[in-house]
Amino acid sequence: MSIHAEIQATVGGFAIRAAFDAPAGTCTAVVGPNGAGKTTLIHALAGLVALERGKIVLAGQVVDDPARRRRVPPERRPIALHSQHNLLFPHLSVADNVAFGPRCSGLAARAARRRAEEWLEKVGLAEAAGLRPAQLSGGQAQRAGLARAAACQPEVLLLDESLAALDAETRTDVRHLLADLSATRVLITHDPVEARLLADQLLVMETGEIVQAGAPEEVAANPRTPWTAGLLGVNLLSGRAAGTEVALDCGLALTTATPMTGPVLVAFSPAAVTLSTAEPHTSARNTWEAEVGRVQPEGDRVKVFLGPPAPCRVWVTPQAVGELGLEAGSRCWASLKATELTVRQA
Repeated sequence: MSIHAEIQATVGGFAIRAAFDAPAGTCTAVVGPNGAGKTTLIHALAGLVALERGKIVLAGQVVDDPARRRRVPPERRPIALHSQHNLLFPHLSVADNVAFGPRCSGLAARAARRRAEEWLEKVGLAEAAGLRPAQLSGGQAQRAGLARAAACQPEVLLLDESLAALDAETRTDVRHLLADLSATRVLITHDPVEARLLADQLLVMETGEIVQAGAPEEVAANPRTPWTAGLLGVNLLSGRAAGTEVALDCGLALTTATPMTGPVLVAFSPAAVTLSTAEPHTSARNTWEAEVGRVQPEGDRVKVFLGPPAPCRVWVTPQAVGELGLEAGSRCWASLKATELTVRQA
């Protein structure tokens, strides 16, 4: 079922304005910082938030259009919504929770039970069918809620951080499950791996608007905001170019290998920056002294957050952290080759 959405809505004084199309059977990932309006967006699709303007069209059928006073209630839309809160019925067993949707849609009790058992098997909860929600762990409850949403066989499945509470192994299994669904999926996620693996298109929301949209690889190759760049593991700074010199908005000047003119965005990998305790004298055209804001170990490497004049992230080895004495508040020198910078018009 295809989706055409033009959404203008306000919840609690916060307004969103967003428009997108999703072809039938595709997955659209919605990413953005907390408070960007992502949940409001999918609640509007589900009919839980009324539109002020715009319209929502599912497979050519208008389900929301304030100008024409058309609004199909949530229970009559071919949509299932799963949030990280799950909201399982505490008085029903896990199997009865999953069977609830199919029963409400008119499926006979025995057939609904079979479908529930099939979905519990798919999400790895077959042995928990007779338990009550209070007896489940957070990850198990997340899987039970997902099974309940999918068992309704919706034509549109809305997923609000549905994999957030799962362990790494289970998350991988559920990703494969979601990828195989025929429903049109709209997925809110803060996980760039999920976005790249599951999404046919990526919507980036900030302050209630879609600021960038496209295939994940397109967005990754051309992030338009610092938040998007950070999600995808890239540093992004803005400035004004005059030939190969860029005067950054943060006050630092960088030399690039690409001559341009006017407002630009400068991107570079955290692995492209070299740190040292003394001013470097190398072939790198760009050097500056900075204060370390935070040191964050991540697996077999460490992410160092540098403060002004050029806030950015840098990857180093654990050994380098000790040798350079990197800690919050310490100072170091950063160097970056001109050829490591990607420059494009802002």
